[in-house]
Amino acid sequence: MYQRESQESSMAKDTSLTLVSEAPEERSRWTGQLDFLLACIGYAVGLGNVWRFPYLCYKNGGGAFLIPYFLMLICGALPIMLLEIGLGQYMSKGGLKSWVICPLFQGIGIATLLIDAISSTYYIVILSWGLYYLYVSLSGALTWGTCDNSWNTYRCASSEREFLERLCPSENQNQSNYFDNYTLLSENSSLSNITFNKTVANCSLGHLTPIDPSVEFWENHVIQITDSIENGGGLVPHLSVCLLLMWIVIYFCVWRGIKWSGKIVYFTATFPYVILFILLGRGLTLPGAGSGIMYFLKPDFSRLQDAQVWIDGGTQVFFSAAIALGAMISLGSYNTFNTDFYKRTLIVAGFNAGTSFLSGFVVFSILGFMAQEQNVDISEVARSGPGLVFIVYPKAATLMPLPQLWSILFFFMLFLIGIDSEFVMVESALAHVSDLFPHQLYKTKGRMILTAVACILWFLMGLSMVSRGGMYVFQLYDYYSASGMVLLWVCFWECIAIGWIFGSEKFNDAIELMIGYRINRWFHFCWKYITPLVTVGIFAFQLIGFKPLKYNNVYEYPPWAQAFGLMLALVSMSCIPVNFGIKLLAVKGSLKERLKKASLPQLTKGQLCKKWLDKGSELLLNQRNL
Repeated sequence: MYQRESQESSMAKDTSLTLVSEAPEERSRWTGQLDFLLACIGYAVGLGNVWRFPYLCYKNGGGAFLIPYFLMLICGALPIMLLEIGLGQYMSKGGLKSWVICPLFQGIGIATLLIDAISSTYYIVILSWGLYYLYVSLSGALTWGTCDNSWNTYRCASSEREFLERLCPSENQNQSNYFDNYTLLSENSSLSNITFNKTVANCSLGHLTPIDPSVEFWENHVIQITDSIENGGGLVPHLSVCLLLMWIVIYFCVWRGIKWSGKIVYFTATFPYVILFILLGRGLTLPGAGSGIMYFLKPDFSRLQDAQVWIDGGTQVFFSAAIALGAMISLGSYNTFNTDFYKRTLIVAGFNAGTSFLSGFVVFSILGFMAQEQNVDISEVARSGPGLVFIVYPKAATLMPLPQLWSILFFFMLFLIGIDSEFVMVESALAHVSDLFPHQLYKTKGRMILTAVACILWFLMGLSMVSRGGMYVFQLYDYYSASGMVLLWVCFWECIAIGWIFGSEKFNDAIELMIGYRINRWFHFCWKYITPLVTVGIFAFQLIGFKPLKYNNVYEYPPWAQAFGLMLALVSMSCIPVNFGIKLLAVKGSLKERLKKASLPQLTKGQLCKKWLDKGSELLLNQRNL
């Protein structure tokens, strides 16, 4: 009794601590540590691992790209991941309320909430596309492999040879009648103004080029893309239905909170690896697979002199690690206070990097096969962005024996890899809001109502991306709202808040209080020096080399659309400096006194280390420079 009163007296004298309630409000917890581990793996491993990493690796020097990738992982992404999960567990709050550890930078929590909400809106659209491909794969023949569908144009052909044969019919076939059967889809294609030149009559392609049926299936049937963002074209019915179905699935994944969704990840986070290994086994047996893998791994060390290689390595690591979105903080907040999250974070980072590497083997074994089948270089087969997922791989499936089987497996894997990332983002956004109203929203009924309202709002917002002009809207969201610059901006200020204001040494003390031992001091130096330098360096290079968005490097967005995209980025980035200013104005005194008062963490008694209560300790909240 006397000891407790003595500690409370010491805390009252220590003006660098702000003591709040005895303990945080009761909230849901993981039912087992495997739930937490699989949820983190399922969230971190997403669509970027399946395509973006292999593409960037081959684009930036093959195996040489692994050098900046792993350096950025160790110096940037891993320290931030550890910081976020540790912060969530220490504060036992989601991404918004957890930053009361440094109220001056509580705008970080607001920024991550907005990024999370916007990302949830457009990420699920990718899953809607994949769901439709899965439906087509299950319903019958793979219609993207033929040119006899209503959406095909006269330029539809799998190769130039096939196109040339079409332009040179037999003597008994009327050429003009033939082309009448392949009229151009002027509503859905920019090819309506194409005209034949005189060489066509002599059985030469002239300036015409064939369009692969998988491309026409994607552009003319699936997304039914218009000629500009200003031409909305109305909703695409089948995509609207798929989007609705996806939100219904997401609702039932998260409606009862983390105890329910924590069990779902047992399947969604593990089964994709089964499919990946099946696809890898099949890919390695295909002719040309070896050349594809060599293309993927062959190092070109001269590319390391190019700054863009290091920028791509850094941004890919931050993207694939799924940090700066607040979700890792929310996942950590459902741990018990003494969970050894340190070792589990290292496992998550290892799985994330390993999955990217595994996906590279799967993707490039198939691309090598496609290159040999089409007698072209691999660089002419690979495409960035959604190209591989929704054009190249469907095409590859049609070239294999049992094409429906491989198509079903691939798109089912895509569905599972994406869905756990999506519902963790949704869970994170809901955790932000629930922490503001714990008495109402920690209860099951309140949680179910909040989830329903949020899913309905997200669905309505996402309808703009499943219209016929929706691809342009989607790319604006993807390019600006959760771009590399936005994530790097948030990560930089996270390091400043923890490494300098709260104190990296003090945060190490907090981790030791939770897990019972001190972690490697490397992370202390990263939070304070290395990671801020890495993030601000990449951010500066990206800002200097910034280019306005173009669709397929051809269509230029109008100024108002570019302004809307920049607004999506600035609306979250501005939260940090705006909140900084508001916090300073809310207290009185000189600038030095305001900075000190606005930086005081709001902690509970259980979060205080014994050494912090020692008046002679130099580890009091690193306020000596203020």
